[in-house]
Amino acid sequence: MPLRLSSAGRTRVMGGASNSLRPPMIVFGCSSFPQMSKGVCDILGITEGNLAINHPTNKETDVEINEFVRSKEVFIISSGSCEDINNTIMELLIVIYACKTNSARKIIAVIPYLPYSRQCKMRKRGCITAKLVAKLLCNAGVNHLITMDLHHKEIQAFFDCSVDNLRASPFIIQYILDSIPSYQNAVIIAKSPDATRRASSYAERLQLDIAVIHGEEKNEGEEYSDDGRSSPPPSCSFSQQIFCFDYPGTVPQTVPKVKPPIKVVGDVSGKTAIFVDDMIDEARTFIDAARLLKLHGATNCYVMVTHGILSGQAPEELAECEAIDEVVVCNTTPIGDKTVRCPKLKVIDVSIMIAEAIRRIHNGESMAHLYQNIRGDD
Repeated sequence: MPLRLSSAGRTRVMGGASNSLRPPMIVFGCSSFPQMSKGVCDILGITEGNLAINHPTNKETDVEINEFVRSKEVFIISSGSCEDINNTIMELLIVIYACKTNSARKIIAVIPYLPYSRQCKMRKRGCITAKLVAKLLCNAGVNHLITMDLHHKEIQAFFDCSVDNLRASPFIIQYILDSIPSYQNAVIIAKSPDATRRASSYAERLQLDIAVIHGEEKNEGEEYSDDGRSSPPPSCSFSQQIFCFDYPGTVPQTVPKVKPPIKVVGDVSGKTAIFVDDMIDEARTFIDAARLLKLHGATNCYVMVTHGILSGQAPEELAECEAIDEVVVCNTTPIGDKTVRCPKLKVIDVSIMIAEAIRRIHNGESMAHLYQNIRGDD
């Protein structure tokens, strides 16, 4: 039964006593993603909460909640991708904390694309920034998180609250069925071996074959530099032996990693190639892979991803690439003028799934329906 709310955000009970026991809810939209918050509120049939966000000349963020949020369930919709991502995160944290200090009963952050989700592994002397973002959100007051297609599913363990990681694959598969001519003669492409499981999940539901792009161009700066970590065990003089150990041998050295030349594993000759991935930021890797597939006989190349970040000159590079016929993304991030800069770019609206997740959480319903026929590999 669909949820109906008044303009003040109070639930109108429609044929169920259980709904009358649910606390009122309100939906706020941060300034980074007004399109999503408006679309979700229109689907739910409610009025968006009155939230004033100001940025004075001193560059600080000033938040004023012009709604009564005490004992309400508050849903805060924000985006993890925009021109100023760090200010966007700070704005979200301030809004969350403002709701917490005004005695909101439960705070649910709705972040379709989680910022810094790619930095979820330790690299040399760096840090796992995705965990830092998770801790900041939880400490600010988040009780529940709704997101979509995390870069790695293990990121959910960074949060000390419930996480619903929605999937965009039903929308993308439906687009393939409706908009790609002769998709039965297509092959699903994994841009790298890491994306093989995702490609296999799509291929099994579409009953298609897969191909994998193996190997890649060597990136500059990946050589192991002598920064103190490669120092050998110290040699001891007689006066130093009390502080040293006698080593019976040397520590074996691992074989250096050598990336193989880029090649295609699988048959793409005379077939339509469909890339599937969770995001596209810099377009160079997709462009190089598409050109390689065309050299191997692929007739058309489509790129299907969830998060269309497309920073810098990526839209122009995709528009100029003759090997890619179409790029399909979901509206999990602000699109802006990217469709104008790249006529090949098509956008799938997933706001209905976000709205349904909010409705189910508010009504205390199961989320299983949103994960029907979806594997963990998506």
